[in-house]
Amino acid sequence: MLRAALIGFGSSGKTTLFQLMTSAQATARAAHGRGDTTVGISKVPDARLDRLTAMYNPKKRVPATIEFTDLAVAGGGAGAKTLVDVAAYKNADALVHVVRAFQDPAVPHPSGAVDPARDAQAMEDELLLADLGVAERRLERLEKDLKKSKSADLEKERDVITLCRTTLEDGKPLRALDLKGDDLKRLRGFQFLSAKPLLIVVNLDESTPVVGALDASGLRPFLSRASTGAVAVCEKIELEIAQLEPADAAAFLADLGVSESGLDRVIRASYDLLGYISFFTVGEDECRAWSIPRGTQAQLAAGEIHSDIQRGFIRAEVVGYEPLVTRGSMAACRDHGEVRLEGKDYVVEDGDIINFRFAT
Repeated sequence: MLRAALIGFGSSGKTTLFQLMTSAQATARAAHGRGDTTVGISKVPDARLDRLTAMYNPKKRVPATIEFTDLAVAGGGAGAKTLVDVAAYKNADALVHVVRAFQDPAVPHPSGAVDPARDAQAMEDELLLADLGVAERRLERLEKDLKKSKSADLEKERDVITLCRTTLEDGKPLRALDLKGDDLKRLRGFQFLSAKPLLIVVNLDESTPVVGALDASGLRPFLSRASTGAVAVCEKIELEIAQLEPADAAAFLADLGVSESGLDRVIRASYDLLGYISFFTVGEDECRAWSIPRGTQAQLAAGEIHSDIQRGFIRAEVVGYEPLVTRGSMAACRDHGEVRLEGKDYVVEDGDIINFRFAT
């Protein structure tokens, strides 16, 4: 399952956003005496799964999901020095930073004036400093080990960690590095915070239009950085939408000039930022969306369903989403030659509907 962790300074609306996205699906977990981590599951909105469900009328509909984590700390905020010690944050696939862009005299901003760009940079600086501490401690250990015994692997690790330290000292996040292969593998065990993709959620005033809000926030230069995205929402409006019936909620969104809620946009942006796509399995028993990294080959995708299917993989029976909904059935797609048999090296595309053939 994909995992994202929420971060944010006090009074930003971080925990409110978490509660809205995960609803009653959240469960608390201990966080080593520093507060409590609360973990909840969000369903990834996908109109394609809705359409497939309407076509097949299955007993079960299963969307893709993302696990979100929120850390409760006295004072309302969690700095990077705290986050780096909490396993749920180190192991997250991405960070979601909630920044405040709303005015509320009853809830003063801890830093005085409301300034989203300042807060985004301040949190980035904390992540850099936390990672720099990790890198420096590892380099000290490596130097001691290399004095005792020369090792090609340790020397290569030292080179990569030295590059990380230099990057951090230059004020750049590690997500800006384009590391590949063995160098990338050497970093995975450290779970550097600034190496994780970052989604910034700008929490707006009710009177601020969503369209153009990111430009007004001053975040555009920040968003030009690698693996960084942003979504603008208004949590007060999202609270109102959450209390409405689906039809009323749709009408309310239409009045606002948007097609989906801010919460859906946050969930979808988190999914996209991580570079994941969905393929589908369909039938009378179940219609289900499966999450895989973009570029995944068919045999590995089969393993998402069950390891036995991956081991016994023979062929993948594949049809695209558009042909299937246009024709109305798999049989009609076969008649038009739109169902393909693909081998284990086939790269699954977003929206593929797949039936795996395998030997037991």
